[in-house]
Amino acid sequence: MFAKLNLERATAAAALLFGALTTSAAEYTHGVSFLDELKYGLEFTSFDYVNVAAPKGGTVRIAQGGTYDSFNSFIHKGRPAAGTTGLSSVSPILYDSLLEGSADEPMSHYGLLAEGVEVAEDFSWVAFRLRDEAYWHDGEPLTIEDVIFTFEAIKDYGSASLRTALRNVERIERMGPREVRYVMVEGSLPDPNIAVTLGILPVAPEHYWRSRDFAATTLEPPLGSGPYRILDFKIGRKVTYERVENYWGRDLPVNRGRYNFDRIVYDYFRDQQVTFEARKAGLIDIGPETVAKTWSTQYDFPAVVKGLFKAELIEEARPVGLWWAVFWNLREARFQDIRVREALWLLYDHKFINRVMMYDYYDDGNSLFHGSAMAQRGLPSADELELLERYRGRIPERVFSQRFEPPAGTGFGRNRSNTEKALALFTEAGWVVQDRRLVSVESGEQFEIDFVLVAPSLIRAILPYMDVLERIGIDASARAPEVSNWLYRMRSGSFDAGQFAYAPTWTPGAQLRNRFSSQAASMQFSLNWMHVKDPVVDDLIDKIINARTERQFVAATRAFDRVMLWNFYFIPGMARPGYRLVYWDKFGRPENPPLHRDIWLDAWWWDKEKALNVELGVANLGEHE
Repeated sequence: MFAKLNLERATAAAALLFGALTTSAAEYTHGVSFLDELKYGLEFTSFDYVNVAAPKGGTVRIAQGGTYDSFNSFIHKGRPAAGTTGLSSVSPILYDSLLEGSADEPMSHYGLLAEGVEVAEDFSWVAFRLRDEAYWHDGEPLTIEDVIFTFEAIKDYGSASLRTALRNVERIERMGPREVRYVMVEGSLPDPNIAVTLGILPVAPEHYWRSRDFAATTLEPPLGSGPYRILDFKIGRKVTYERVENYWGRDLPVNRGRYNFDRIVYDYFRDQQVTFEARKAGLIDIGPETVAKTWSTQYDFPAVVKGLFKAELIEEARPVGLWWAVFWNLREARFQDIRVREALWLLYDHKFINRVMMYDYYDDGNSLFHGSAMAQRGLPSADELELLERYRGRIPERVFSQRFEPPAGTGFGRNRSNTEKALALFTEAGWVVQDRRLVSVESGEQFEIDFVLVAPSLIRAILPYMDVLERIGIDASARAPEVSNWLYRMRSGSFDAGQFAYAPTWTPGAQLRNRFSSQAASMQFSLNWMHVKDPVVDDLIDKIINARTERQFVAATRAFDRVMLWNFYFIPGMARPGYRLVYWDKFGRPENPPLHRDIWLDAWWWDKEKALNVELGVANLGEHE
């Protein structure tokens, strides 16, 4: 049901796509949108999905996985603490950015630090006019110098993903005491989303970093400008933020009714089962449930039965994408052969894994853009074929003539026909079975796959697949290291196989460039963990970014989708049917239709009466045990 509704919304949105791209930016505007006219006019006072009368107060406790070792979220080193980086399209709670996204529009952004934004008609530059009332938590004014410093520091020392996002920005220019202009590299392809890319970058304080090393990790709580500041922390275990009473932007239209909790506590847990027990015991207040087994079998404890604790599947209005797709490390020679990758795809029985290990929770994931009009479906359209034809001979021939679907299977974990096809492909690629071991004809080495995954629950989910691999002679192993170590191994390529969760935006070009482009693959510690280096993929990403009509855009995303899938760079696996939110019923919340992101952190509030009811209800449960 959810996927169908999302598809209908996505199709409607796609029909409006790029309506604003052909107009000239004659002057500063209060926001930007590339999917339709802005919903909110110049005089808007708040977003419709918030409660402007929401009370301030209370402490919300949120679980995080693994650990952290730095408060510097601008660089690739270390793992930054929660709150210093963004949550979905919400700005980091520690820092402000030039623009802020709206949760009830696909890709509209409005002025936060910037009171106005102007975009060249040919997208060769983007200008922002800064508000003059913004200031840092130490009382110092937030100025154009801070914006310029942030851009130059990111270009020099920023993480690979940030530098990739800024790849086509040549320089930044001061236009006046409160105005700045980003100029694109001459001859670079136009990027209609560049204003948003630049606008959502957190702005760092130049005067603070002047005496500190921007390129180094730090456990000194940094100076911010956002709605919260770091109050206290235990290294790697917990970080507590307090609401800034005199926050400069509290009455802006993009902030009214938001950021209502007095304190936000991020508590770190190594194990997902321990996280569940902490949540059940009342030590954690709210957050997503990411384990299908836990969701399906364990939310029946007394507090749930009595209505004190809620487990809610929330419908989403955004593209769903893929949930923990299996991918291969293309740095390894054995995975560079498409026949090997197809053989491994044939051996994966998603229906069995979903039914037995995931309690039949997930949908079949057949697209990076699952649940949207951007996703491939059926046979290529005429528009897609026209675009794909220029790549004939460089992409799999099946892209042109076959539907991409999961490999046919029995749904019982083993399929003789698929196994025979896989073994034939392995043989063609120079791998044969000898003494129950799949070995290289050339070297005699056994084929091995070391799965490095972010959580033990993912190991459980992949065990049936590992069993099939081992039955044909592959030495399969799996591990779930501490999260920071897992992240380092993904970034550095120290793995054979992994899994990724991907939820695209409505204009996914920059995301795709960060995850799948040759440029990202050539940068250390980038998000292109697979190490895809394919000129066709690069070209199609550019086609997506530079599309000027809805037809061009949809044709480009679907063509890109097909090329990625038929190259078997990853096994799509599954897509989630909704967002699983679990929480103690202590909160007030606005009633809204499905939104494009979750809003519980920034738009819910602490309800004293509900919190007291939970406290008394839990005590009453204890008396009857």
